[in-house]
Amino acid sequence: MPYSVGLQAACAALLSAGLPVLFTTAIIVLLVIISVTSSLQKDVPDAPARLPIYSLFAIIPFFRRRFDFLNWGFQATGQSTFQFDLLRNKVIVVSGESARQAFFTAKGLDLTEGFKILSGAIPMVRGVTSDLQTKRISLIHKRLAAVQKNEQLSMLIRPMLEDSRRLMESWGNSGCFDPFDNIYELVFQLTVRSLSCTEISDDPCLVSRLKKLYDTLDVGTTPATVLLPWLPTPAMVKKLWATKEIYDIVVAAITAREQSGVSKNDTLQMLLDSGDEKLVVVGFIMGLLIAGARATGTTACWMLTFLGGHPEWRDKAKAEVEGLLAPQYLIQNSTIDSLSSQMAAIPLETWENETPVLDSIIRETLRVAQPHTAMRRNLGPEMHIDGKLIPSGSYVVYPFSDVHLNPDIYHDPWKFDPNRQPETKSAYNYVGWGGGKTTCLGQRLARVELKIVTALFLLGFRHCIVDGSGKVAREPPLPNWNDILLCRPPQGSFRVRYERSGDVL
Repeated sequence: MPYSVGLQAACAALLSAGLPVLFTTAIIVLLVIISVTSSLQKDVPDAPARLPIYSLFAIIPFFRRRFDFLNWGFQATGQSTFQFDLLRNKVIVVSGESARQAFFTAKGLDLTEGFKILSGAIPMVRGVTSDLQTKRISLIHKRLAAVQKNEQLSMLIRPMLEDSRRLMESWGNSGCFDPFDNIYELVFQLTVRSLSCTEISDDPCLVSRLKKLYDTLDVGTTPATVLLPWLPTPAMVKKLWATKEIYDIVVAAITAREQSGVSKNDTLQMLLDSGDEKLVVVGFIMGLLIAGARATGTTACWMLTFLGGHPEWRDKAKAEVEGLLAPQYLIQNSTIDSLSSQMAAIPLETWENETPVLDSIIRETLRVAQPHTAMRRNLGPEMHIDGKLIPSGSYVVYPFSDVHLNPDIYHDPWKFDPNRQPETKSAYNYVGWGGGKTTCLGQRLARVELKIVTALFLLGFRHCIVDGSGKVAREPPLPNWNDILLCRPPQGSFRVRYERSGDVL
């Protein structure tokens, strides 16, 4: 009898608490029920080992400390493949050479579906950037390839250098900055220049606004917004509003171009001249802007950070760029006096084929400071990887750290050494640009952007790494693989100290 009285009192208190408390309580109860029921499911004999935790307790570590969480999973199970649940989503984590090869080559493992559910960081507009038909996805890939054709990419070099010069001059003659602010902002500008239109890229205020909106999407990508997108949390409301504003900016630029009747030499014009549907054009710009800026921006930030902490490689890269400025590559004109103007005269073929030092630095930076975890969904039929069942509908995850930070493949894996080669000839022993049927489709553009930013900075500035107290650091900071976007060390732990070299940018 006392128990029933207490239960009645608890119910009365709950009902009097109001709708918000009732809604929150219902969500918590629902999550607990899902977590408990998933833990009670019996696995078939050939299923991967299951993590010894309730699914509810896997959510925060997977999204907030993924590198540590996945490493703990391998240790806790003692297996190269294990599984856990994110609410009702079965996630299977694989590792090892044969699993890596199967992951990158299996036909049923779909990148788009895996990324959409387990990442959630791309602005989602139904029919524009999500729920796309295969034909429309193929068309977007085709247009991205067109942007990177020789003629189109060659024409981008001069405006990208001009953008770089303008932003670098705004830093002043000397000072300190966080590369994850300044360099990332610069790469975002170049990506906007390359993949959108002059209506946006020529307006610094609009580019800045666009970057802040995409930053809002990053900050708003929480476990709740990914796993419970229907739940109107403050973060989800901010994400939706930011997505709407990004959409409005892109549509306004397209409309302005169409109404002006003026043809311009940029990506938007190429898309319009191809006769693509407006939704394809909008989706191309909205989706690829952030996809390109994130990956390329992260690599550029770390390239200059590593070079600031390794002066021997900084000198090698600088000497290589200086060699590109030899007279045979330049138009003999006395008006070419600034560094950016001289570099703009260097042919695309030279940037791509005569910069082995920069190529090795890019490769090594991608290996040690690109915290990627590849995600796929098995669209069917069920399959096996290393003898473990991968059911239809399940999600498969492969952490790049399994290969790039593997001491059996790369000796002293955390060390930055562009001279290094893999210790073994295992399958897919380097996946910096992806592998198998899912390689980075924008890597040609990304390489050119990285080389342009690095080259102009090295010739225009002297730089080094300083610690949080302002003293010259003995070595660069270690990448933080738990930061799944930028690999960024703790804020304030280091900065780049720079000084103009005296040459006109």
